[in-house]
Amino acid sequence: MGKPMQMIVHAGFHKTGTTTVQKALRLNRVALTPYVKIILRSDMVAVCETARGYSASKDVLDLALFQYELAQLAEGWDASDTRPILLASEDLAGHMPGRHRLTSYAATPQLMQTLVETLAEVRRDTQAQLFFSTRTADSWLASCYVQHLRTTRITQTVDEYTSAYRDSARLGGIIDQVADAVTPHPVHHCALESSQSRSLGPLDPLLDLIGLPNTVRAGLVPHPPANISSSQAKIDQMLALNRSNLGAKAWRAAKSALLKHQG
Repeated sequence: MGKPMQMIVHAGFHKTGTTTVQKALRLNRVALTPYVKIILRSDMVAVCETARGYSASKDVLDLALFQYELAQLAEGWDASDTRPILLASEDLAGHMPGRHRLTSYAATPQLMQTLVETLAEVRRDTQAQLFFSTRTADSWLASCYVQHLRTTRITQTVDEYTSAYRDSARLGGIIDQVADAVTPHPVHHCALESSQSRSLGPLDPLLDLIGLPNTVRAGLVPHPPANISSSQAKIDQMLALNRSNLGAKAWRAAKSALLKHQG
């Protein structure tokens, strides 16, 4: 079989710097390509959508679809390519809590177990490592709240949301469950509060796992933090729109107009 296939999976969590990581990977793709095969959401849409589908339904048929799409993806890889493979999308962990009545990442351990087992079936020499970025509970909940406010018609205040979804912020517990589910594959994690102070921000912990040469690493360009939080004034306006009696079409138009403005 030759050299084992090194696989690194950055599967989440949402609102922990994952968008910044993915934009940094795109920004530096040319420099990174000789050393790592980068697979982002746009390269594995069906895999991500079936992962989200299973997280919402917990249906074994949806898990089988996830497994099928993973196998299809992996079977397209060149077996002679010895570069490590990096899969990076928070949607591999399923839907963000708060969507589809989900109150946690409870599906993530099963999704990760299925992922490593499926990839090992396609390439029995696979050596997989999983990586999760995390965030302190209050900061994470506040960021999730604003994301829901932007994209759904949530009408809760931030305090109401935080109270209702406090348990969903126990990301460390989910990581422990993932580690149990994928043993003996290593599971790594790093808090955004720690990684964001590094030279390349939340991309740096992933580069540690890839083993990128320091000479290459020194030439990479950092990407500024993505999805900067909205001002309190805009948060108040979004909540007011969500609570309004506007019809769906008018609501979407008003929300779109509001989001186009900075702040």
